[in-house]
Amino acid sequence: MKKYLAPFRNKYILALCLFTVYNLFLDEVDIFTIINQNKKLSELRSAQSEMNLKLKDTKYILSQIKDPSYLEKLAREDKLFKKDNEDIFVITYK
Repeated sequence: MKKYLAPFRNKYILALCLFTVYNLFLDEVDIFTIINQNKKLSELRSAQSEMNLKLKDTKYILSQIKDPSYLEKLAREDKLFKKDNEDIFVITYK
């Protein structure tokens, strides 16, 4: 047991070990906080890429809405709008 504790009798090595333990586990920005922040950052980046794709789709739809025939197609297919003398049957597949 004494041979394992012999290096810790040197005050510089002891100070270095205490400093390392403090920084890794006890400090405000410890290793666990850094890992959690990196995980959140990667989740936010993936959410940002998904939002960019949705934004591109929305911009494309907005540019196409200026055409009245596309506007009617969008209203009938996506929003299920109908004219007064029509009936709509929605068929879903499982």
